[in-house]
Amino acid sequence: MDEQLGALRTAPAGSAAGDVVEADGRRWRVETDALGGVLVPADRLWGAQTQRSLANFAIGTERMPHAVHHAYGLVKRAAAEVNARRGRLDPALADAIVAAADEVAAGALDDHVVLSVWQTGSGTQTNMNVNEVVANRASVLAGGAPGTKSPVHPNDHVNRGQSSNDTFPTAVHVAAVLELRDALRPQLDALAAAIDERAARWHDVVKIGRTHLQDATPLTVGQEWHAWASLLRADAGRLDDAARGLHPLAIGGTAVGTGTGSPEGFGPDVAAVLAQLTDEPFTAADDAFAALSSSAPLLAVSAALRGLATTLEKIADDLRWLGSGPRAGLHELALPENEPGSSIMPGKVNPTQAEAVLMVAAQVHGLDAAVAHASARANLQLHVMRPVVAYDVLRAVDLLASACDSLRRHCIEGVELDRSRIDLAVSSSLMLVTALSPVIGYDRASAIAHDAHERGIGLREAALDAGVGAEVFDAAVDPARMTRPDST
Repeated sequence: MDEQLGALRTAPAGSAAGDVVEADGRRWRVETDALGGVLVPADRLWGAQTQRSLANFAIGTERMPHAVHHAYGLVKRAAAEVNARRGRLDPALADAIVAAADEVAAGALDDHVVLSVWQTGSGTQTNMNVNEVVANRASVLAGGAPGTKSPVHPNDHVNRGQSSNDTFPTAVHVAAVLELRDALRPQLDALAAAIDERAARWHDVVKIGRTHLQDATPLTVGQEWHAWASLLRADAGRLDDAARGLHPLAIGGTAVGTGTGSPEGFGPDVAAVLAQLTDEPFTAADDAFAALSSSAPLLAVSAALRGLATTLEKIADDLRWLGSGPRAGLHELALPENEPGSSIMPGKVNPTQAEAVLMVAAQVHGLDAAVAHASARANLQLHVMRPVVAYDVLRAVDLLASACDSLRRHCIEGVELDRSRIDLAVSSSLMLVTALSPVIGYDRASAIAHDAHERGIGLREAALDAGVGAEVFDAAVDPARMTRPDST
């Protein structure tokens, strides 16, 4: 951000709220709060408290995710509707607040909600950033001027019946639910479907299995790929379960959970409007004290995201192993050649999509560790590290959604099989002897496998040399039949 925008300038003596002045080659507007008047860039809709936060929390480059701001727009709209319906807010002012809040929710005012993640642990600055932007925009829509707090006041009108302590966790829950639903789940489902399509295509291709990275009994390529899709769908189910834990909202608890400053039933009414706006079954939490003082539902979401990251890591690593080569590795899979792989080795192509996913997984694990640590700082009636929890959870959602999309488009949908390598591995595998073991006994079968390996000959040749009849070997050792349970 422009350093000038984040500077704290005291309003000139004699100036009034809403006045526009020139300073440092820029136009500024006078905004006021309980500590006095400050200058805000005239083309921005935030107010004095936002300007103080910009100056006092110039830490890092991480900004509160816009998903939180958009959800906050929904919260402010819902609160205005409920306040108007209850006769606690003039209908004309409510209409202006609703219109301004809708602009926030739609992302039209993203340039005006700009605060750092590293702020007060309650999210008060972000709540006031939204209150000020909505109030100034609503005042303009109602025929007033920004900075005057007339006809719409950020605290008296936009924040009526609310506290940062209940609206911030409410907005974060709404944001997380919508991002999981609209950003991550479609990409996760698309990736699982693309993997399953490949599994169906290769359902009957027999390959050698591997356990401990060593040769094992056969399976089909389809079985291997279908397992990946099943793991992803199980993760999707766990994400859905965790998302349901976000539906109870803190709204109505105000400062410490008692609901002081809001009328009875305000929280449930606001939650009902949010449910209607989002098509999600949001409700007011049964215990507002618990909702304000803990981030446990977000911790559960983070754990589910970590689980998905772990599955993606497994799939990406499997792709790297199976695509290794092309001459000196397994190379059962021919991965898409998206870009040159080396600045010094001509012709080299690397499994870059898989490596990118591995790095995303590592980052998500780190974000989850931060969420776990921050979630433990839930002191007395307020969890005071919620902004970083919100940032890390939403960052993980964004990373995983993008990773699923990229892996699908740039890797999975372009993978092909190297049938010659697959068939060679099956035909030369010593672990086919497993099918012979029930016929001739474990010890004798083991001796045949060791003999074949030591002499560098085929398993069939070693078995025949050991006195196993050709018809016995051929009847028992059928790689395709070994990919299914025994019929006996």
